[in-house]
Amino acid sequence: MEIRKRLAVLVGCNYHNTQYELHGCINDVIQMREVLLSRFGFEPEDVELLTDAPGSPIVPTGKNIMAALGRMVGRAGLGDVLFFHFSGHGTRIPSPRHGRPFWQDEAIVPSDFNLINDMDFRQLVNRLPKGSSFTILSDSCHSGCLIDKEKEQIGPSTVSSLGLRDGDGTAPFIPKAKSIPFDSLLHFLSTLTKINTSDIGTHLLQCFGADASLRFRLTREELDAPIDPPLKPDEGILLSGCQANETCVDVNPWSSAASASGGGGAGKAYGAFSNAVQTVLRENPRRRLSNREVVAAARAVLEAQGLAQHPCLYCSDENADAPFLWQPQIADV
Repeated sequence: MEIRKRLAVLVGCNYHNTQYELHGCINDVIQMREVLLSRFGFEPEDVELLTDAPGSPIVPTGKNIMAALGRMVGRAGLGDVLFFHFSGHGTRIPSPRHGRPFWQDEAIVPSDFNLINDMDFRQLVNRLPKGSSFTILSDSCHSGCLIDKEKEQIGPSTVSSLGLRDGDGTAPFIPKAKSIPFDSLLHFLSTLTKINTSDIGTHLLQCFGADASLRFRLTREELDAPIDPPLKPDEGILLSGCQANETCVDVNPWSSAASASGGGGAGKAYGAFSNAVQTVLRENPRRRLSNREVVAAARAVLEAQGLAQHPCLYCSDENADAPFLWQPQIADV
């Protein structure tokens, strides 16, 4: 594959001064930016960073994230490599669509709680020009299936073939789940809208209008309509931090045990999945790892740390064995 441009949007949400505050998400994407520049051949001007750090020039609201992703996809051409890394909270919401796993839709939670869900990512992937690729790395709870209708390569149905054991959940540090439960999300939005309904779409449309997710702006009939033309293998690639029914964790920065167990460095918080991917890349400095190899090795890292979260891979058969982010040959970087 001949690469022309490498474009990235990196989003870290720590949700400062809220009851949902995390600590490692901004660190995750700052570290990823350095890796993109040093290992994968990205140019600084082609990597857009959105965080909710105090004084950040662009806050990672739902509208701003979707605008950044839309610009990136709009710039894409034949042979371009696109990358989106999200570190923050994820959630699941009741799904009106038939055939959804667990009758739930998966979503990431921007800083303003304007959810971006699996249907939004599907629409972005559908816009890709032929011959480009779009890799999503989501270090958030319930991130499996975050590209709607993407093919499972490593996940609940395939994990046994990898020969990996499940983590026992006895991590030597105190992790915090990167999840906002549906009831908590509904309560938060209800305090903003003052509307008495359990329909989260009503609250999101009231708060964000046309900037709300496409999933909440379609009718039930439109949501259930068959896809025309039918989906074919595409260039969407999802590396999720966990299965759709699991949680990812944010690791306590002040735990000495966390640093000793291979964490992101003494005094620095980190997302366990983001850190696992960084660990895999660091331990294989001269290898072009495939997407499948990155996810399988990240699972092994998390298992060794005693964490009961299972990263997944969703993409076409061809992309499962393609190099992660189409890393250049070492001599070419």
